[in-house]
Amino acid sequence: MNTIALLAGARPNYMKIFPLWREIRETWSESFAPILIHTGQHYDPLMNDVFFQDLGMPRPDHFLGIGSDTHGRQTGRTMIALEELFEKSRPDLLVVVGDVNSTLAGALVAVKMGIPVAHVEAGLRSGDRTMPEEINRLATDAIADILLTPSRDANQNLLQEGVSSAKIHFVGNVMIDSLMQLLPQAHNRGILQALGVKPQNYVAVTLHRPSNVDQPDTLLRIMKSLEEVAKNHPVVFPLHPRTRKMLDSAGYRPSTSTLRLCEPLGYLDFLCLESQAALVITDSGGIQEETSFLGIPCLTLRPNTERPITLTQGTNRLLDPVRENLAMAAGTAFLTRQPPPDIEYWEGFAAKRIIAVLANHLRSLSANRHSACP
Repeated sequence: MNTIALLAGARPNYMKIFPLWREIRETWSESFAPILIHTGQHYDPLMNDVFFQDLGMPRPDHFLGIGSDTHGRQTGRTMIALEELFEKSRPDLLVVVGDVNSTLAGALVAVKMGIPVAHVEAGLRSGDRTMPEEINRLATDAIADILLTPSRDANQNLLQEGVSSAKIHFVGNVMIDSLMQLLPQAHNRGILQALGVKPQNYVAVTLHRPSNVDQPDTLLRIMKSLEEVAKNHPVVFPLHPRTRKMLDSAGYRPSTSTLRLCEPLGYLDFLCLESQAALVITDSGGIQEETSFLGIPCLTLRPNTERPITLTQGTNRLLDPVRENLAMAAGTAFLTRQPPPDIEYWEGFAAKRIIAVLANHLRSLSANRHSACP
């Protein structure tokens, strides 16, 4: 039986790993054994433990406890820990997802040890090399054996970079698998009542990127804009630990009770909040995709996105919170909800396509080994 290691490190990874783990367990259990590895890049219980509980996944088989640090140190410590793990328990294939430091670290270690690597969400590009995530995406795609893309534009990005078409597989968006599986359960949560908001009558906010939260002047400007938005509609803002730390350092307190700051939410509670909002304001890549699928207007506080399909076929709009009027844009977007778009392969079966690709790859490796034997 082949072992497939599924590597997660941060909150966005869990919703991409979950459908793969479920597909292996439900359909391929006689052929593959999934191994869950959590690097601990996100380690706060509200950003970590609650997601495994909400997704119904077992505790990871291996928890590395890496924690936070600079990008270089965090990547290096993750590589050291993974190499030690793979020397003791070598998987037949490693799956990395997304674009966090753990993704690149896992790919580098596995490739150097001769372990095949599959990258889920390959080919996404923002064109902005000042973003650490862009470097992680470029480097991981350059060395991975199997590139699993969520959209057609990702295929084109890889081909333009000179990647062999034999490595590229258009499989669709695996995050949508999780969303579709758990949305009915999420709608039964009581988070809206707990926060005192009504469906389709509030704005949900998430912010965590350094460009928005690390500079006090920029962050406080955004908060003042959110206070303006909250004059017309309640605003609910679950705070990432990084954002909470910066606001506390700046001594910020909301000037209106309709701007509601709360602790981070688990996946089900946040999906309930997100799916029933009239508008979402974010800097998260995954939320751009989820809101597009749900047909919810989304303002992304970034100058670029690695998910342009959310702009061309979805409900997303980029906005500069310093140079543009966020409150005015929110007022306009609040009224523009449209039916959800139909985006190719965003229909809940990406995990099935992914595991089928991995099975074919492992069969080919096995056949080549046998043919090489005298």
